Amino acid sequence: MSKDTTEQPPYFNIDPNQALQELGQPVNTEGFSRIAQSCAQGREDLASRGLNEDGGKSLRLFSTWEITRYLIPVATPHFRRVLRSHPDLPQGRSETEGGAKWFTLDEVLRLRAHFAAEGAKNKEYLPYRPEGLPAKLVAVANFKGGVGKTSTAAHLAMSAALDGYKVLVIDLDSQGSMTSIFGGKVDDEWGTVFPLLARHYASHQRQANQGRMDRGETPIPLDETLTDALKIKTQDVIQSTHWPNIDLIGAQLNLYWSEFQIPVWRMQGRGWKLWDALTDVLEEDGVLDQYDVIFLDTPPALGYLTINGLAASDILLVPLGASFLEFDSTGRFFDMLHSTFQSIEDGENIAARALGREEMSFEWDAVRAVITRYDGAQQGELASLMQAYLGQTLSPHRQDFTALIGQAGEQVSGIYEADYRDFNRETYVRGRQTFDATYAAFKKLLLGSWRRDEIEAQEADHGEA
Repeated sequence: MSKDTTEQPPYFNIDPNQALQELGQPVNTEGFSRIAQSCAQGREDLASRGLNEDGGKSLRLFSTWEITRYLIPVATPHFRRVLRSHPDLPQGRSETEGGAKWFTLDEVLRLRAHFAAEGAKNKEYLPYRPEGLPAKLVAVANFKGGVGKTSTAAHLAMSAALDGYKVLVIDLDSQGSMTSIFGGKVDDEWGTVFPLLARHYASHQRQANQGRMDRGETPIPLDETLTDALKIKTQDVIQSTHWPNIDLIGAQLNLYWSEFQIPVWRMQGRGWKLWDALTDVLEEDGVLDQYDVIFLDTPPALGYLTINGLAASDILLVPLGASFLEFDSTGRFFDMLHSTFQSIEDGENIAARALGREEMSFEWDAVRAVITRYDGAQQGELASLMQAYLGQTLSPHRQDFTALIGQAGEQVSGIYEADYRDFNRETYVRGRQTFDATYAAFKKLLLGSWRRDEIEAQEADHGEA
């Protein structure tokens, strides 16, 4: 008779006394502080991996091969001929005698502008951008964490910058992951969007107070926070990054205070349209004319900051994995979006109908769910089913998982910040293909929405004429 040598599962025969020895002491409130300090130290050490000797981030150089393959659509020999015939253009630098030339992104942007002015007219040296139209705002949102939300937003911002667009990234997540990726430094909530939201509310209350005084009523005094916020412009909280054409409004933990402060303001000022706060401030400060694309990275929750980001956006992207749980969670997210924005519309339109005013409605140029971290061998069938249910709402492009994600993540950076010499050229080409395809799918939405606005503006001009 054979002896059963099957190993027992690890949850059998656990010795309570041994478990007690390994348990450690109970944790009190102060224990959370110690854990947080340890994480902060670790975060600082890990983040420093992507920093230069001065303690800041710097963007790598781009080779002639990369420029002519990915950034400026010209043949490499022609690119070199143009540089030789125009010594006033950036000439790059070589690390070895006769070696490949390397350029900063600033220099690439100058070269792109030269080819746009002097090169063949049938090539797209500069990306499509209608004149006279404002920037497009793009929110990346889902209330389920771990779906690649921040990574997707960061890589789209970098892709757009490499494509030649002027980009602003707004971090609405108090965890500040996007801020870390772009090397942002935020001391407190006054370096975030918080004072901009406070300013919007303070402006509302100041106007409401004028109405109260006109009616002989006592005005509601503005506290020190609101008085200070009235002095702050969006430009005051925008910081430059190591990317020459990406700016940032960062976030840090204190930004979460907004989720508690906003409902207090809402109770004090019933007529305050909190969902318009971010949109109104960006427009009032001229920010929509200073940038081409503005990316909003939202918290993994449908709170007041997320509502502001979603209400401000023209395009909504919802990343999710190809799994049942993420599909189910994303469906509930859309259900909450419906109930939240329908509730706002219903509340506003009751008053609008009573006063004979035009009713309000929210509208987005495009809403797309995007499958991230995709493994075609394991998830192909489920992804196809998700496509069948969601139709056009689910982008047909799936963002494959690539080892480059993990390696770039260890350096607190993006795929486009990785030097292909750290891998090899073929691995780099394969690794960035999925992100290039993700950007291509997004760019179709961007250009289509701009083109629709452009046609509508032209028709309106003709109608007036």
